[in-house]
Amino acid sequence: MRSSVLPLAPRVALRPRLPHARKVALIAAQLAFVAALLWFCLPQGFGGRADWVLVSGTSMLPHLHTGDVVLVEHQSAYHVGEVVAYRVPKGQVGAGYVVIHRIVGGNGRTGWTLQGDNRTAADLWHPTDRNVLGAKLLRIPDAWLALRFLHTPLFLGLLAGFGIFFWVAFSGGGDSDDAAGGTQEGLR
Repeated sequence: MRSSVLPLAPRVALRPRLPHARKVALIAAQLAFVAALLWFCLPQGFGGRADWVLVSGTSMLPHLHTGDVVLVEHQSAYHVGEVVAYRVPKGQVGAGYVVIHRIVGGNGRTGWTLQGDNRTAADLWHPTDRNVLGAKLLRIPDAWLALRFLHTPLFLGLLAGFGIFFWVAFSGGGDSDDAAGGTQEGLR
């Protein structure tokens, strides 16, 4: 008796057209992410455009609170109404301190007039564009909790312990033949 069902041809193993495309795409995505982080988050001390400011005090309530971390980015020009962080100019009381306030007047060449949102009077200092670290780009509320935790000895010890564990666990350990006491030829 003959069957009307035709036998199926054996499946030919199909090679992927681009065998490493997924790996290349993953590496490209990681490099793009790192480049974006460096562009937006690399501190000015390392040649970047950004800086991080930890808010302390009540002068910017209700918009900024003590413990907030603000990412500021250096701009080519600033305008009235913008929240900026600046260093108190040299030769003035408090020189070197970083203040984050809103621009209420002035200009970048002769000096900005700044004032906290929760203040009735303008600041005593009049920083120029050279003293301004940057304009507010991002606010991370209550980030001081995470920063405080990262500086505890317990966290640092756990981080070191996990690092050593993963280094030992995934280091590869060498050849399995050497670990067994030699090669087959040495056992003859």
